[in-house]
Amino acid sequence: MAEEDIYTKDGTVDYRGNPANKKETGTWRACPFIIGGSPLTRLFQVIVASIRKYKVKVPADKSLLHETADAESNIKGSRKVEHTKDFSFFDKAAVETEKDNVKESVDPWRLSTVTQVEELKSIIRLLPIWATGIIFAAVYSQMSNLFVLQGDQMNKYVGNSSFKIPSASLSVFDPLSVIFWVPIYDRIIVPVARKFTGHKTGLTQLQRMGIGLVISVFAMVSAAVLEMIRLAMVERHNIYEVKEVPISVFWQVPQYFLIGCAEVFTFIGQLEFFYQEAPDAMRSLCSALSLTTVALGNYLSSLLVTITMSITAKNGKPGWIPDNLNYGHVDYFFWVLAILSVLNLVAFLLISKWYTYKIPVGTLR
Repeated sequence: MAEEDIYTKDGTVDYRGNPANKKETGTWRACPFIIGGSPLTRLFQVIVASIRKYKVKVPADKSLLHETADAESNIKGSRKVEHTKDFSFFDKAAVETEKDNVKESVDPWRLSTVTQVEELKSIIRLLPIWATGIIFAAVYSQMSNLFVLQGDQMNKYVGNSSFKIPSASLSVFDPLSVIFWVPIYDRIIVPVARKFTGHKTGLTQLQRMGIGLVISVFAMVSAAVLEMIRLAMVERHNIYEVKEVPISVFWQVPQYFLIGCAEVFTFIGQLEFFYQEAPDAMRSLCSALSLTTVALGNYLSSLLVTITMSITAKNGKPGWIPDNLNYGHVDYFFWVLAILSVLNLVAFLLISKWYTYKIPVGTLR
């Protein structure tokens, strides 16, 4: 085989920029890709350049800030982004000084483009929205822990039959709720909302997330009310040592269903929002960042349980979440989560009002 035949001839390249090798077998075909560099490096370059120029004044005419003359950004796979007014300190990184013109090539640790600066601003704007998802994820995590413990001390028989189900199996109503609400949202809620808002998607992603946060409050209220009813029956009949209180576990279905509904609005809305608002060259990173709220929400839930037990289980008291929930007050813990969810919703509304959407220039190739 001639040497020129072992390389592709469709313009694809390897990581060094050389023609891609067919691996001699002829069964490999290289896919075109664009090397964009590390997005984290670009963020640190803007921060370092801004600190280096902390004494430099930003010109009133923002068109004087450094940007490539080409129609596209110098960041591979990314469009240019229009300048925004907030976080003006970082605009210093795009101010050209005499030191920047000493060398023929631009030092990226001294001078950044407007688009690079806006990348950093976009990440900073996304972080508060991301943080509000942690409280929601803590509420969502109750489905796999306290909901199960609550169900363990309820009647798990199906009707009057001898068939008994595990309390954890009720989590199936979460995906069933998602399956139910996704088409409802796409085919009913979006068209109706579009008539009132004029927005092509009916609701903005922030509005969608806000609705999910509201529903999560009702999920915790539902769980708290059910636990209050369960504990009232325990006290009324003095059945503290009874393992299963005579209340059907299927009364938990509403709280599972509400969690699933909130998931459709918040988690999906959050993922789409991060993809939409992330810089073009950082969409994968930001989409992954949005998913970290689930992990952090679980950690937060564990922390809240630990703090709750350390405060309430003193002087011989069983605390809110003892081994035997009949002696505890899990309802109080659910109310705490409901209150935290309300405070989180208020914070989300304030952040959403402050949020500035990115304005890309041109089309992404």
